Amino acid sequence: MNDAHCAETVTVDLGDRSYDILIGPGLLEQSGRRIAETLPGVRAAIVTDENVAAHHLETVRASLADAGIEATDIVLPAGEPTKRFEILQDVVYRILDARLERGDVVIALGGGVIGDLTGFAAAIVRRGMQFVQMPTSLLSQVDSSVGGKTGINAPHGKNLIGAFYQPRLVIADTGALDTLSPREFRAGYAEVVKYGLIDRPDFFAWLEENWAKIEAGGSERIHAIAESCRAKAAVVARDEREAGDRALLNLGHTFGHALEAAAKYNPDILVHGEGVAIGMVLAHEFSARMNLASPDDAKRVAAHLKAVGLPTDLDAMKPYLRDADTMLTYIRQDKKVTRGALNFILTRGIGQSFIAKNVPESEVHAFLRDKIGS
Repeated sequence: MNDAHCAETVTVDLGDRSYDILIGPGLLEQSGRRIAETLPGVRAAIVTDENVAAHHLETVRASLADAGIEATDIVLPAGEPTKRFEILQDVVYRILDARLERGDVVIALGGGVIGDLTGFAAAIVRRGMQFVQMPTSLLSQVDSSVGGKTGINAPHGKNLIGAFYQPRLVIADTGALDTLSPREFRAGYAEVVKYGLIDRPDFFAWLEENWAKIEAGGSERIHAIAESCRAKAAVVARDEREAGDRALLNLGHTFGHALEAAAKYNPDILVHGEGVAIGMVLAHEFSARMNLASPDDAKRVAAHLKAVGLPTDLDAMKPYLRDADTMLTYIRQDKKVTRGALNFILTRGIGQSFIAKNVPESEVHAFLRDKIGS
């Protein structure tokens, strides 16, 4: 595979804060040169987790050294529980201990957890340091590394503490995805499907035909990631801080985040992409219930996600949901709630999602009661 011909570049257009997303194989080996070109003369802190470090830290460290970039390593425990205040404080103090200056760079090498936490640390240390994303999971390459959302979790819910803080560069090495388990890859694929369901029906149809090739790797994988990044970059350029239609990117997430909270963020029960997969099916089913869309759309979405190997219903989650009231409690904590009113991303068909404001809580409760059984 020829890296030069396979790599793609997607630009997030934010005026003087615009940045490139580099997508292709072998990019971690080139990361030092790429960073030096964008941020000459910097020193660096590489924040990663124990699992990613075992696969990729030495490669990145060697690439930075070859480019003359002095770096310090901050290796954290893997998993969602890392996104909490105590770990954030540790990362901040270790960046300061390394005597890195405001113009130096903090690198997030890992999946969404590392990217979210590291970006938040970069946003607050010295009132804002340079920040580079090196996403190593499919989910982070197509979603969390792009667009500047950073943060940590609270007992009240997921990602409730954070900041909008854009990276200077995103380096998405598609070869890094070969180290993922099938479950991790499929969970990330749910976010790829999301872009087709928001406003790209032709992309969704292409995914239905090509998903196995995407999983296998090669040009289809690069195209799927690049197309997802283009979709997100276009939305972020229009609405960086989610004042308007950037909320469309939350398709499936209001239900999905509630399911994650019900599972107490235990990855043995449910991971983020699986919650989003179920959430997208629920959003289409609820849209059909509200006579906004055809029930056939929900069936089509569920059929594709099920073919890929993702969960599409609440059967496995019922021991953790208890009842509709509990699920509604989690939904009310979601960031898409505005002045107490429930907002959802609903749909009028495949690729026809829209922001539904002031959704009647009684309708949501009745829908959840039917789905959960209590």
